[in-house]
Amino acid sequence: MSEILILHEDQLRQHLSLDRAAVDVIEDAFARLAEGGVEMPPVLSMHLPQVNAEVDVKTAYVPGLAGFAVKISPGFFDNPARGLPSTSGLMVVLSSDTGRVRAVLLDNGYLTDLRTAAAGAVAARHLSRLDATRATIFGAGLQARMQLHALRLVRPIAEAVIWARDGAKAQALADELTGDGLTVRAESDPAAAAGFGDIIVTTTPATRPILRAEWLRPGQHVTAMGSDQPGKNELHPDCLARADLYVADRLSQTRLMGELRAALAARAIPEGDHPELGQILIGRHPGRIDPRQITIADLTGTGVQDTAIATHALAAFSHEA
Repeated sequence: MSEILILHEDQLRQHLSLDRAAVDVIEDAFARLAEGGVEMPPVLSMHLPQVNAEVDVKTAYVPGLAGFAVKISPGFFDNPARGLPSTSGLMVVLSSDTGRVRAVLLDNGYLTDLRTAAAGAVAARHLSRLDATRATIFGAGLQARMQLHALRLVRPIAEAVIWARDGAKAQALADELTGDGLTVRAESDPAAAAGFGDIIVTTTPATRPILRAEWLRPGQHVTAMGSDQPGKNELHPDCLARADLYVADRLSQTRLMGELRAALAARAIPEGDHPELGQILIGRHPGRIDPRQITIADLTGTGVQDTAIATHALAAFSHEA
């Protein structure tokens, strides 16, 4: 019987970072999903309002890969007050041939953070203007920091603003991120923050909209990251009505738990077919065709991303004894 590889968070952090290789891995995962043949069941999602928490289970089988990941991802959002991170979790990688466990990745959510940020980079790479130099980040947590780093991998971002409900956290993050050719400042007015960016990324667990349609301007791209539960909503439904192009990571998911869910419930846009990000990558849909378009990417997180990042992680250890 072959040994099961067990990797801990510190090992994974030493071998993997948010770089162009990680972005390319996640981009390929979106493309593979669009091409067909991927088995990806609906997200198993458990909402725990009594403790301000959620638990998601995601997985996907990708033909041709040696293994597939099953991820358990808890989010307990009161943890920071206890001195604990709000997210944790692990991935189990099983053999695609035998179903036997190949590896257990005790990453505490690190791989999810990586693939989520990389997905934001993929969306910006294919939907934002090539000359986008200014970014707006809504939120001041870990993913806010990572999304700004991810944008700089694919666009020449030189200036950024941070808006958060906690102005002190926004200022602290702005101070931390300023440097290396990037100027970052906190902005207390969400309308002014939205108007600043060529690219806007929302990274919060908001249950009520924090971005309004009247704040958007032609040429902007918006990536909504936070709505991965039916009760979450970062974009006012009118944002989708105003957009020239709405793109889902997985349409069946965004109808249930993404920004699309809220827009359909408010009847801001009609029920219909919308492109997925992978369809744009493989040329099945044109994506942005005019620099003045407003585009929105609705990213709820998919199991194929988890299998992709887990495969990427195992590859980093494949040459070690």
